[in-house]
Amino acid sequence: MFDERRALFLGLAAVLLWSTVASAFKLSLRYLSPVQLLFWASLTSVVVLWLALALQGRLRELLWLPPGSLLKLGLPGLLTPWLYYLVLFKAYELLPAQEAQPLNYSWAITLSLLAVPVLGHSLRRKQLGAIALSYFGVLIIATRGEPLSLEFSNGPGVLLALGSTLIWASYWIWQTWSRVDPLLGLFCNFLFALPFIALTLWLTEGFSVPDTRGLAGAVYVGIFEMGLTFLLWLKALQLTRSTVHIANLIYLSPFLSLVLIHFVVGETILASSYIGLLFIVAGVLLQNSTRDIMNEEETP
Repeated sequence: MFDERRALFLGLAAVLLWSTVASAFKLSLRYLSPVQLLFWASLTSVVVLWLALALQGRLRELLWLPPGSLLKLGLPGLLTPWLYYLVLFKAYELLPAQEAQPLNYSWAITLSLLAVPVLGHSLRRKQLGAIALSYFGVLIIATRGEPLSLEFSNGPGVLLALGSTLIWASYWIWQTWSRVDPLLGLFCNFLFALPFIALTLWLTEGFSVPDTRGLAGAVYVGIFEMGLTFLLWLKALQLTRSTVHIANLIYLSPFLSLVLIHFVVGETILASSYIGLLFIVAGVLLQNSTRDIMNEEETP
């Protein structure tokens, strides 16, 4: 049954929680390395997603799946969470959160570009304009308000943040070929990736008892970035008649995130971060509106 009030409440709750994770990344990385943060957060996420499946009485679905199907469901986990979060957390380690977060948010534009060679999509002039608008915002943030200088605040960090968008977009394109339930697929992704993440930690740094403050941050990330918030968002979309109205709430997240980065992390937010983010979001909105018009034209 549809319940618009509940859908709006759950959607706003998800957006608010997602707005906190950039601050959680930055605070956790004061006490943990990127790979340590990824391991403990992923382990937490596996537990949370397993509990969600158990509470829904769906664990038997895993037992019914043949090994080949389980492998197919798990393989995207090599992109996300394993590679994606390794790259993203390293970007957050090198960059201020106010720069890493908006740069990573440009993944929607990267997805549009990647869909051209991989899915055979085409781009219209308005879409190309939207892409240019967003990447001009990226340039503003990366150069801290001096786009003509082409001098990046931290070149490796910027490349990693933008590289994370390529990995995330590749993951979602991979998922477009899957018809599995999102919760089941996400659990398989994290479960499959966890041994690879553990091996990466063991080979690079070895296992050790983490700082309790870092561990608390990793658990928070595992719950609210990788687990529970995803379930809230899915439920909101199921309860509404208009997925567009709920989906548009996500554009509040990067701006709320900057506010929290200021008050929680203690960063002084530069004007260039706000301006660049406005350009990025404007480009994403224009890109989405252009896509909607194309879909309407293609509908007989």
